[in-house]
Amino acid sequence: MKLFLTRHGQTDWNIARRYQGQTDVPLNETGTLQAALLAQRLSTHVIHAIYSSDLSRAMNTAKAIAEVQQLTPVLHSDPRWRELSFGDWEGMTYQEMSAQSPELFDAWMKDSLTVSTPNGETHRQLAERVQSAFDEIKAKHDDETVLVVGHSGSIQTLLALTLGVDLSRYWQFRVSQTSLSELTVYEDGVTLNLFNDISHLTMDN
Repeated sequence: MKLFLTRHGQTDWNIARRYQGQTDVPLNETGTLQAALLAQRLSTHVIHAIYSSDLSRAMNTAKAIAEVQQLTPVLHSDPRWRELSFGDWEGMTYQEMSAQSPELFDAWMKDSLTVSTPNGETHRQLAERVQSAFDEIKAKHDDETVLVVGHSGSIQTLLALTLGVDLSRYWQFRVSQTSLSELTVYEDGVTLNLFNDISHLTMDN
């Protein structure tokens, strides 16, 4: 299976550097353009199915891609591809989160695998749902091409899980908005063929 991975387009909260988590923040004008440019790049590929986080910034990115496909791929909405839930801290900046509860923030920064933000989820919980979603796709789409539209956290986590990187290091994968990554998925592992490619965003269009 060929697996394309992308992150949703830009939102106003991305610009303000606010943690969005599972808050349904829409694409802004730039994000809509980014989705269109990625759709144009992928238009020459046959994609059999698209799986997207159910949040609108991801779904609208996925819909833009689906609309220009040679074949009409089935678009699946799957909340397991959502961003990590930051709970009560969603909408805050890094500095605001730190000021809200310094001790908890420090503990969370040191061990997000087992420590969650207030009413949020741990990174281990994120990893469990991402693994479940990936296993389901792998079982259903042997020898097909699939696109996953997610968020930085869910895509970074999938890369760590499939490439054997310690989950505590997931943040070392930089995943830009509407970047394109590509995995070839085998029965016993994956190869990373392309990572965080944003060349379509800099082309003359």
